[in-house]
Amino acid sequence: MTQGAPRTPARRTLLGAAGAAAFGVTAGLAAGPGTAQAAETGRPHGQGHGRGYRSLPVPTVIAHRGASGYRPEHTLGSYAHALDLGAHVIEQDLVPTKDGHLVCRHENDITGTTDVADHPEFASRRTTKSVDGVSYTGWFTEDFTLAELKTLRAKERIPGTRQENTLYDGRWTVPTFEEVLRWADEEGRRRGREIWLHVETKHPSYFRSIGLGLEERLARLLRRYGRHRAHSAVFLQSFEPSSIQRLSKLVDSPLVVLLSGAATRPWDFVEAGDPRTVADLVAPAGLRWIASYAQGIGPTLDLVIPKDATGRLGTPTTLVRDAHAEGLILHPYTHRNENAFLPADFRRGTDPAAYGDAFGALRRYLETGIDGVFSDNPDTALLAAADLDAR
Repeated sequence: MTQGAPRTPARRTLLGAAGAAAFGVTAGLAAGPGTAQAAETGRPHGQGHGRGYRSLPVPTVIAHRGASGYRPEHTLGSYAHALDLGAHVIEQDLVPTKDGHLVCRHENDITGTTDVADHPEFASRRTTKSVDGVSYTGWFTEDFTLAELKTLRAKERIPGTRQENTLYDGRWTVPTFEEVLRWADEEGRRRGREIWLHVETKHPSYFRSIGLGLEERLARLLRRYGRHRAHSAVFLQSFEPSSIQRLSKLVDSPLVVLLSGAATRPWDFVEAGDPRTVADLVAPAGLRWIASYAQGIGPTLDLVIPKDATGRLGTPTTLVRDAHAEGLILHPYTHRNENAFLPADFRRGTDPAAYGDAFGALRRYLETGIDGVFSDNPDTALLAAADLDAR
């Protein structure tokens, strides 16, 4: 081990799962009084009520690309480990292959998440592309057939931070979304509960421009596997509102608009000449517009609690209250345990790969009344949610 003090991820995650089970959060968080802040937002913590996504525990723990703090992201191993840890929902990001299959990768650039560079037969596929106004050089899913892509093996995306995860490099292939749907059905039967998915369309305008539109392909798969209804165990999400609007006309599944930095603009807005920024979308009028076609938002955590110039958490915004006033749920992103990803006031020591005070940071975020959180470490988030209910 080259960074920080030795850690034993297997023991750590098992302890997290055991702790979650002790609090009853694997099957659903026990109802509790919540906090004063949560009560003000109209979203009590504890077990959800009603049907569909309203039945999920609050706060909902969404395994970000699976249990990606412990396994290479977007692999069946990462997804299965997240379920073992008790995650309520598992996230997938979708990009297409050359022959139109949807596969699970955070980006269409697979240079850092597969062993493609080790395949001399694909050396000539390395190229430079502009995706959403950014130039990338590497290998891209849309230049491979599914059969070719399946000859590659997945690997850890950030080995410098998560060296332990490299143990699993090469263990799994890149899964198709259809494989994930079948896997989720099988796991649901085996575990005796619905397996919830949180599915993102990546760069939808870009892919539509090259004849590989995502939404229609996704809708066909959702209908084939019975996840196209209003109460289906799936969320559909995108950083491009027009992708969510398109999906709203194809399926009835719950929809979430993702929101990045306040000063940024969704790429489809850039292409359409729409001057609105994310700051406009999180204002009451923007939230009302989103609520006309979607059920939730996925803001960056900085939109919930901004950081000051030193990187420390400041005062929460009114976003939770304002979104709830429009009937929208909030699933912010992304919690991670490592110092490199935590607010400055919750870092411990100087090693960016070492764990900081993840529970302290989560407590601040969860106290705002958010409905859920994306986490690379779902066991940590589950224990933090249980701590909140216990108070």
